[in-house]
Amino acid sequence: MAKRTVIRVSDLWGKEEDRFERIRELYASGEPVEESPTGVRNPILRSWQRCQDLGLLPDRFELPYEEDLHLQCRLVHSATPVLDRLQKTMSDTRIGVLLTDGSGTVLLRQCSDRSFNTDLDSIDLAPGFRYSERLAGTNGIGTTLAEGVPHHVRGSEHFAECLRKFTCYSAPIYDQLSGQIEGVIDLTCLTPDAHELMDSAVREMAKAIEHGMLETNSQRERSLLRAYLQAKQRGQGVTVPLSEDLSDVEALAWSGVNQRDQEALQEKATELVSWGVRAAVEVALSSGQRVTLTYRPLISPSGIRGGAVEALLPHPLGRRTVVPRSVAPPTAHALPATPSMMPRGVGTLPERTEADGQVRDDEERLVLVGEPAVGKIAVRAQRRLQLLYEASVRVGTTLDVSRTAEELADVAIPRLADVVTVDLLTSALRWEHTGDASGDVRRMALASAKPDCPLYPVGTEFRFKASTPQARCLTSGQSILEPDLSVVPGWLAQNPARAERLLLDHDIRSMMTVLLRSSGTVLGLVTFYRSAEAEPYGNADLSLAEELATRAAVCIDNARRYTREHSMAVALQRSLLPHGIPDQQAVEAAYRYLPAQAGVSGDWFDVIPLSGARVALVVGDVAGRGIQAAATMGRLRTAIQNFAALDLPPDELLSQVDDLVIRLDADALAGSSGEQITGTSCIYAVYDPGSGECSIARAGHLPPAVVAPDGHVTYLEMSAGPPLGLGGLPFETSELTLPPGSQLVFFTDGLLEDHERDIEAGLQHLRHALNSPSRPAEETCRAVLEALPTGGAADDATLLVALTRRLAPEQVATWNLPTDPAFVSTMRGAISRQLTAWGLEHMEFATELILSELVTNAIRHATGPIQVRMLHTTSLICEVSDGSSTSPHLRRAATTDEGGRGLFLVAQLAERWGTRYTTNGKVIWAEQDLSTSDRP
Repeated sequence: MAKRTVIRVSDLWGKEEDRFERIRELYASGEPVEESPTGVRNPILRSWQRCQDLGLLPDRFELPYEEDLHLQCRLVHSATPVLDRLQKTMSDTRIGVLLTDGSGTVLLRQCSDRSFNTDLDSIDLAPGFRYSERLAGTNGIGTTLAEGVPHHVRGSEHFAECLRKFTCYSAPIYDQLSGQIEGVIDLTCLTPDAHELMDSAVREMAKAIEHGMLETNSQRERSLLRAYLQAKQRGQGVTVPLSEDLSDVEALAWSGVNQRDQEALQEKATELVSWGVRAAVEVALSSGQRVTLTYRPLISPSGIRGGAVEALLPHPLGRRTVVPRSVAPPTAHALPATPSMMPRGVGTLPERTEADGQVRDDEERLVLVGEPAVGKIAVRAQRRLQLLYEASVRVGTTLDVSRTAEELADVAIPRLADVVTVDLLTSALRWEHTGDASGDVRRMALASAKPDCPLYPVGTEFRFKASTPQARCLTSGQSILEPDLSVVPGWLAQNPARAERLLLDHDIRSMMTVLLRSSGTVLGLVTFYRSAEAEPYGNADLSLAEELATRAAVCIDNARRYTREHSMAVALQRSLLPHGIPDQQAVEAAYRYLPAQAGVSGDWFDVIPLSGARVALVVGDVAGRGIQAAATMGRLRTAIQNFAALDLPPDELLSQVDDLVIRLDADALAGSSGEQITGTSCIYAVYDPGSGECSIARAGHLPPAVVAPDGHVTYLEMSAGPPLGLGGLPFETSELTLPPGSQLVFFTDGLLEDHERDIEAGLQHLRHALNSPSRPAEETCRAVLEALPTGGAADDATLLVALTRRLAPEQVATWNLPTDPAFVSTMRGAISRQLTAWGLEHMEFATELILSELVTNAIRHATGPIQVRMLHTTSLICEVSDGSSTSPHLRRAATTDEGGRGLFLVAQLAERWGTRYTTNGKVIWAEQDLSTSDRP
């Protein structure tokens, strides 16, 4: 594919008209045009795109005409004084002032210049013609209606050729109660006559008209209230002139009904008013009693149609009902005539006492007066608030991206949409922020009021085609509202077959597409579809959808960030944990590690081969969560492995780790993180298969379970020891001898605890699961997890099972030697015979040399008793013990030195060698691989 060149309008020379003609030609040919301060503005580019999608042609201009205009409306009544005042100040200008309704149909036009009126007539900019963007292309009125914000279109920015000599400034007129666009106020002139002040003037006019419409609503409500009071007087057989303050209202607030019940009655009364028909409904009060609400239609003397809702209050309501007299005294409270009465009509009045009126057993009280249209607005506003409140409760209950997207889709069905899709950019899910918002998306949620929705299913990855509203939303960063999909062919391009099914089976007729954006990052978009059974989407619906999407985007972003951090922490923790059991003969080991679902903790385990065929078993739990806990776990595991290599007793090893934790905490306090790990627990055990002895020490950890060969289970009674990091307290080692076939079971508290059981109950379940004789370690792990399921646990769960083994007597050879060098040669003969018995003749030379050097050093530099031991396991281990605590060190001997080469030879011949200390001295050991052949 050939690379397309981006044309910068700042690079195009010539007059403005010529430049726009060149730009328009490039745009029509499909070449991308960049926004520029000296060229095409982004709102104009968006409008051109919409005109292209609609198939409009610049040289064709035909507008529908409507003869029967509805001029007796509150929009015209509110705008007429504003237009009259403006006409006096613009009498000498060639500027046309136009007022349109919400569809773009021109209702009024004022212009004092007759010749300019002729110019306006030439483009049908006159009362009765509809100037919507779908018909007239890019123009001030149509583009303002399409985007819901003030716009100006100058000269060649118009899509139609016949409009390009004009400049227009337009502003939308909103109903402050419903949030709907009621119309547009527009100033149009020839381009040379345009002035920047026209922009501020048209905005001020729109605000003045909106204020007038709000005042009109208040006056209409007061007119209905007068009609209600007059009807009440006629029903009581009295005729008294109404005072200007309308204080004859028998208000709900005087009835003794508490504030909460008053609000419930007013809410239900609003619904009755919105219906506009005579009706009655029962409402339950908090006291348990029921109140009947009735709607009475009214017509004011001026012809305003509405109604009043009254409450029939039964006796008793907690106290006797007090109402005012039929004619209010001069000191009666007045109803404020302010817009705050809307849409309820009657405000909350102070309570009256028995001295102010008469006592009745039951009485009708006025709850609300209003027009059905205003009642519908109020009901719609209540439902929108309820939807936003429900969304704040239902969306974001988990930190799972998919679940949060599903919650967003579900909460909008069916009150806001009949079909909802949530699509997230794959780059956002993978944290590959390329800055391109038009890339591939993944469908995360699909909700529909009807089954078998034909849209792409959840999990599908695709890319929106450029003509679809979703693609325009992603590229422009603006929400897209399409009230009538039948005139927007571009949305069908994504998948014509699926779109046709959506139209036929679900009768979808309008849609909204809104960005999901959080912290400046575009995450994706949510699309709402509505069927023909409901009203088409409007600007109020778009505003609600944007508010809903804004709140949901924060939840999705939080879930996305948590998922990333959790994945990184799990990956880090798994990389720091053992990837298998090392080869050794002391125990048959098996393990299970289950990460927490709500976050990563710091559990770890280890099986560490030690000298003399022994093995160290470790289980620990770092205090804290997240990446910090996982990193700390890795540091502690490495430290314990290093301390274990020194063959330290369990209590001494835990003391060293305790000091390390104290130093790590001190570093954390000195740094910026301040995350301490004091409280970390650990248990460390050393098992010797030669003797069956096991030494265990623990630091605040749960004791291990010991399973005897016959299946009997006991929890080892031993000193608990303080958690790591406290310092100043000793650890204690417990000693026990285990028969062959015993099992040591180590675990963390996450295995035992969950939301249904505590540790004590978990220990009982574990005891029951372990009660089985002669079972392999792997089967024990499986049985424990079946008995103690940890799915969805809030903490990590770690289980380590070690089935003990014993070395057979024929695998061990031991010699006690006197401190006499003459016995070294005797020992070599005994070694040779033992190796022959084991079938290791090929290792004779190296083994004799190693033991000769070690025994000679013990005789020469240490004290007795001296003992030589050889172990035949997966390797050949040679040990020489003596009564001295001094340790030999490997060094490089000089050419003139007579000694110092013995340990060097040992290091060269053995795979590993080292020293461990005992209560009576030390043991120097060397380990050789069984495949090692003689090394001359």
